[in-house]
Amino acid sequence: MIKSFFKTAWRNISKNKLTAFINVFGLAIGLSCSLLIWLWVSDELSYNRFIPGTKDVYEVHINAAFNGDIRTATVTPGPLYEAIQQNIPQAAYATKMTYWRDALFTVGDKALNEKGTYATDDFFKVFPLPAIDGNVNQALASIDQVIITRKIAEKYFNTTHAVGKTILIDNKRNYTVGAVIENLPHNSTLQFDWMINFKVQEEDWMKTWGNLSFFTYVRLRPRADLQHTETVMHSIYKNFAPKGFWSNYPTLQPITDVYLYGDYAKGKPAGGRIEYVKIFSVVAIFILLIACMNFMNLATARASLRAREIGIRKVTGAGKASLVGQFMTESFFTCVLATLFAIVLTWLILPVFNQLFEKQIQLNFLQPQLWYTLAVLVVVTTIVAGSYPALFLASFNPVRILKGNIRTQVGSVTSIRKGLVTLQFALSAFLIVGMLAVSKQVDYIQHKNLGFDKEHIIYLPLAGDLYNKLDTYQGELGKLPYVESSVPVNQLPMDLNSTSGDLSWEGKPADLQTEVVATATGYGFAQTLGIKMMDGRDFSRDYPADSSSYVINEAAAKMMNMQQDAVGRQVKFWNGPGRIIGVMKDFHIASLHTPIKPLILCLTPGNTSYLMIRLRPGQIKEAIAAVNKLTRDFNPAYPFEYHFADETFEQMYRSEMQVNALVKYFGVLAVVISCLGLFGMISFTAERRTKEIGIRKVLGSSVVSIVGLLSLESLRTIVIAMVIAFPLAYWVVNEWLASFAYSTSVGIQLFVIAAVGMLLLSGVTISFQVIKAAMANPAKSLRAE
Repeated sequence: MIKSFFKTAWRNISKNKLTAFINVFGLAIGLSCSLLIWLWVSDELSYNRFIPGTKDVYEVHINAAFNGDIRTATVTPGPLYEAIQQNIPQAAYATKMTYWRDALFTVGDKALNEKGTYATDDFFKVFPLPAIDGNVNQALASIDQVIITRKIAEKYFNTTHAVGKTILIDNKRNYTVGAVIENLPHNSTLQFDWMINFKVQEEDWMKTWGNLSFFTYVRLRPRADLQHTETVMHSIYKNFAPKGFWSNYPTLQPITDVYLYGDYAKGKPAGGRIEYVKIFSVVAIFILLIACMNFMNLATARASLRAREIGIRKVTGAGKASLVGQFMTESFFTCVLATLFAIVLTWLILPVFNQLFEKQIQLNFLQPQLWYTLAVLVVVTTIVAGSYPALFLASFNPVRILKGNIRTQVGSVTSIRKGLVTLQFALSAFLIVGMLAVSKQVDYIQHKNLGFDKEHIIYLPLAGDLYNKLDTYQGELGKLPYVESSVPVNQLPMDLNSTSGDLSWEGKPADLQTEVVATATGYGFAQTLGIKMMDGRDFSRDYPADSSSYVINEAAAKMMNMQQDAVGRQVKFWNGPGRIIGVMKDFHIASLHTPIKPLILCLTPGNTSYLMIRLRPGQIKEAIAAVNKLTRDFNPAYPFEYHFADETFEQMYRSEMQVNALVKYFGVLAVVISCLGLFGMISFTAERRTKEIGIRKVLGSSVVSIVGLLSLESLRTIVIAMVIAFPLAYWVVNEWLASFAYSTSVGIQLFVIAAVGMLLLSGVTISFQVIKAAMANPAKSLRAE
């Protein structure tokens, strides 16, 4: 019987090639899109799950009360790590580490910058990453050894057995390779190529409770109660920190959630990348549903052509179950063919997909999970696409069919088909509005006035003699005709993230918790970045006392209630007591997802990491060449590396840009699948109404009136679909834009563009078949009459 079912299925496909092509190709596109999204979602959900015993590993965050609100910081103070070790028995191990930084590695004549970090002794007990060579715990316990990855070992020593070999780091100190570990996978929030003991670079400011600059992690003991552990941790600040910080308390976030849940509200994870995972999971379902609806529409539309076949089968003894089995087998056969095409399409698209979205996804056919997913896709698609046509066709009354009364059997399905087409285009309209809204927000981000001019600015890492001879180097830079100004900074101004609660001033309420973004800088910060001074001035070499002065932004002045008279007021911060000499106009110091925070600048050129250089527009290539030559003259032991500030800014919004691309491509594909189904429906309708068209032409109807007759119904369905989809799309888009502190508006133009685009595309889709049918010779269609 099964063999007969497959034979019948193949005959139907061979007989109805256009319908079969639309079904297979439409399903293949839908399945390929769903498979790509599933691969992307699986990759997003896999972050940090490679860590052994990952369920017991947590990242420590700090919650702090701010005037009734609770704010969460993902970075922690230096002393917290020791306090956890001493005060939390549920923590088996704890570790802290710095932000990633570049260090110059020199081995022989090879000298390159490599990204790494400093961490405390228990790092590899919290994260038991396997060692290829050496003992990681012993290596990290030593202040004279460095741990490197496979990539670094092979790059510098052409072998992974590099233990005992020597690397000169930053031209200052030789370190012995103590261990080699495997390269960290791309789906890891921990990304480093070297690691050295934290004590090597520890300074006094790293031991204060007010400076949040480090990542802290804990591995809890097996079966430790998370809620009880957090309750115990709430007492840490009261036991160890100064009184002014007693309202702060640590909280724990599973390491597997760190990547997905990066936004926080009221002290708890509230969203982040997980929102995009949800969005694209829904998009995958939408696209698959649209493809399945094509199948259902075409299968039920051609019901009248198979009615007599069904009637004869029933009369000769075929039961309803047998007929359902036959039609479900046909659906399964179509879905298997579509899945094979989808796998080929996905395999062809995947390299471009990976490049576009910076992924390393592969179709690993040795992975059982892939086969499970394909099997589920085939089964679900078969059931969704084939169940209704199978049950509908199997329910035909054989007596009426064989008497020729087919209309009553198929008439009721017309309204269902219209409903399916309406739902198809409603889903497509929803995706198109979403696509346009995301594109508009990304464009808004890229062109918004940030409060500083990021164009024509490059930045260099300060190392070696650039750091030691900074004043002389800046002086020589200023003589170049291509350079307008330069300033050393500790952090890049488009992504300032170190915060502090150490700021105090006369009249500060005793119970007020403050958080300011703080950074060290040199002379010329506002000038180099094109930031407007609202009051006072920037740091200047003409005023030696500026070393104990501060520059703030408008948000900081407002926080201290000094909007009108901040300049000249006394404050106390990292450089000791000093006065405010200038107030800068607010500029965006982080992502547009967050409001502008209070900012304070400290004049400490000796504590900076980058030099930002503003180049004169028009001769960028010549300027970079001149800066390159000067830099190599000053710092020949280090490679010349530079980055454009605007490119770094764009990297902050990589997620939004990727979402923009995903929505754009999948939204267009959803419309293509819908139009493919519409093309099939119009082709079938024109075929079934051939004689009607012929009669209308004989009776004097024009081609235009016939085209209008055949087109109007389809276009009316699309208009109804948009009326259904647009209000829902408006609500969803507004909810997404609410995640940005600064966003564009959802104007009516988005819906006008979506409506016009859909109507034009649909019109083009149906016009060919409709005009062809309207211009056909009526004599041929009426010959049988």
